[in-house]
Amino acid sequence: MRLPTLIPVTAALGAAAVGYMTVIERNWFALRRYEVPVLPPGMAPLRVLHISDTHLTPGRKRLMSWIRSLDDLDPHLVINTGDSISHREAVQPLLDALGPLLDRPGAFVLGSNDMYAPEPHNPARYLTGASSHWRIRKGPDLPWEKLRDDLTAAGWLDLSNHRGRLTAGGRDIALGGVHDSHVKLDHYEQIAGRADRAADLRIGVMHSPEPRLLDRFEADGYDLLLAGHTHGGQLRLPFYGALVTNCGIERERVRGLHRHPVGGQAWLHISAGLGTSPWAPARFACRPEATLLTLVSRDPG
Repeated sequence: MRLPTLIPVTAALGAAAVGYMTVIERNWFALRRYEVPVLPPGMAPLRVLHISDTHLTPGRKRLMSWIRSLDDLDPHLVINTGDSISHREAVQPLLDALGPLLDRPGAFVLGSNDMYAPEPHNPARYLTGASSHWRIRKGPDLPWEKLRDDLTAAGWLDLSNHRGRLTAGGRDIALGGVHDSHVKLDHYEQIAGRADRAADLRIGVMHSPEPRLLDRFEADGYDLLLAGHTHGGQLRLPFYGALVTNCGIERERVRGLHRHPVGGQAWLHISAGLGTSPWAPARFACRPEATLLTLVSRDPG
């Protein structure tokens, strides 16, 4: 192919790729389903809806409508692992999107983007992992307190460096969670100690799946660990996977269901999330997602 022809063909292919990543895949929402054997033998299944990283801005009507439709799954429990908003006016749209889900038992932690509005930066920083190193600003500029207060007013537990207890689907569930490590607000020492063995289930919740935090939750006896933050890599290559994780977790476990530690006792689910930063509105081979975890009985052996 001659150069005068190659240049416009290359430009057209590039424009098509950008259009696919920013328009099609970014709005091509997926529901993942996993079955997790963590309940005591003989106990009926429990449906847990895991949502994360919506990074909501007021104009994302399609995303808000899709989130609202998740109530049709009839989950017993909803867990939100943070980075819910990316705009000062996004709290009420988020509440409207959650809609009837707020009437169900729920719990949440906050992420750094619930406190600090995303800033424009060179996209190459994402590929080098530099975006995982936050420049901590003088003070939060998003209404994180309103977000927290409105969710707790709806009855959801705030697990940002807190423990809690709730009943969902007739099961007694003990929960513990930490705030986001990327703004140095995680204080596991405030929740440290053995998870209550009298509960039917023990769930550990965090925004970023840092191995040092996962290890502590597992050591304290939590059965199921839930996290977000990674966006599943956001940009993935066939036969290779995520280019980066933007945290300490290895690429092979950047999304989906795994054991923690590898071959260990706890189950870990990392959500690839539903949104993106407004300054990096693209996904490739990594559709935005929510997950329905059906918890079932462990093998008695």
